[in-house]
Amino acid sequence: MTQRYQSWGRYPKASHQIQTIQWPEDLPNDLTKQIHGALPFGNGRSYGDCCLNDGGLLLDGRFRNRLLAFDAHSGILRCEAGVLLADILELMTPRGWFPAVTPGTKLLTVGGAIANDVHGKNHHRTGSFGDHVHRIGLLRSDGQQLICSPDENTDLFRATIGGIGLTGYILWAEFSLRPISNPYFDMETIRYGNVEDFFQLSSESDQDYEYTLAWLDCQGRGKNLGRGLFMRGNHAPFIPQAQWPKHASRQLNMPIDPPFTLINGLTLKAFNTLYYYKQIRRSQCACVHYDSFFYPLDAIDNWNRIYGPKGFFQYQCVLPQESGQDGIKEILKGIARSGQGSFLGVLKVFGDRQSPGLLSFPRPGSTLALDFPNRGKKTLTLLERFDTIVREAGGAVYIAKDARMSPSSFRHFYPQWQTFKSFVDPGFSSSFWRRVTEESS
Repeated sequence: MTQRYQSWGRYPKASHQIQTIQWPEDLPNDLTKQIHGALPFGNGRSYGDCCLNDGGLLLDGRFRNRLLAFDAHSGILRCEAGVLLADILELMTPRGWFPAVTPGTKLLTVGGAIANDVHGKNHHRTGSFGDHVHRIGLLRSDGQQLICSPDENTDLFRATIGGIGLTGYILWAEFSLRPISNPYFDMETIRYGNVEDFFQLSSESDQDYEYTLAWLDCQGRGKNLGRGLFMRGNHAPFIPQAQWPKHASRQLNMPIDPPFTLINGLTLKAFNTLYYYKQIRRSQCACVHYDSFFYPLDAIDNWNRIYGPKGFFQYQCVLPQESGQDGIKEILKGIARSGQGSFLGVLKVFGDRQSPGLLSFPRPGSTLALDFPNRGKKTLTLLERFDTIVREAGGAVYIAKDARMSPSSFRHFYPQWQTFKSFVDPGFSSSFWRRVTEESS
């Protein structure tokens, strides 16, 4: 195993055979005879084990990274699945186009964005990435090359969006970009006091702001439970290029692997307090570059190393609208009781939209994302408690962020899993899929 062939959470550890895919003919024959089959691998930005195939074959698609066609009237881009979102931004933003949906990193591949049906700060307006995909070129293990779309191989199209790489190898995709005037955003950051304040701000903001999100101080308790910084923004209107704000693209690096996690009670308390009070005024407005607005962590290479050699768990759940506020409070209280603070906490309200994929994560409600250093059984027990809260509330846990949910939880969170199973390519598998279905085979 090299560092490239691991998940971003660096847990669990896995070893693989590697096959580089540049052309369709590079797909090995008889994958059904391969132990544990094969799994596509993009840039390894999934946090758990859905991008791993321990003991099996990984199909490295980073060299399938060509932009194939672009229609400047419709904004539809066609590209190979190994193209990074960062490459699209670099080429298309100066030409007045931007991804319709982007997650919190630009260092993922288009294939990964489809396979995990990623979402962003604007779900309440535009849904998930899969909502903007028009066609997919899919290579199956028997050598068939299929075009999947809402009108052609429709069921396989729905299975491939959010299908975590199990329906075949995505060769290329066509999807929509949206027009912009410049690469800047008008952003307002508001310091708020608790969970109730968050939901009030979110309700007030969704009508007038395309992008909304909150950072949580997970150290807050009592009347300060769930306090944080609420961020809302829109694409900036036309600004003459000579008047564009300065944007210094500085890249930092976490150069070493510390022998232990740097996240502990002292660092958590210091970081959360400083970040919560980073601005003097309660509300602050700024015109910022898309890098600052969407991808602040991308400015730090290898930031996942701060969690130490055991890695970390990212836990992201969605809770229905009617139970979201109470469920989030229960989770935050559980964090406080456990003494295991989350370094990064993000809270967002999803829109009332039906996701396109059979295993898509976004659904109406509130989504909470948290990071925890891997402290073994102690952390696993805490996350299982959260699963119980989410199950009882009728919510779900995000597959792309998971490394430990039980088979019973998976079946509860994704009731269409058996329908999806019928579309899994017999030559494809993953560590995640075997973990959550082994009791159900």
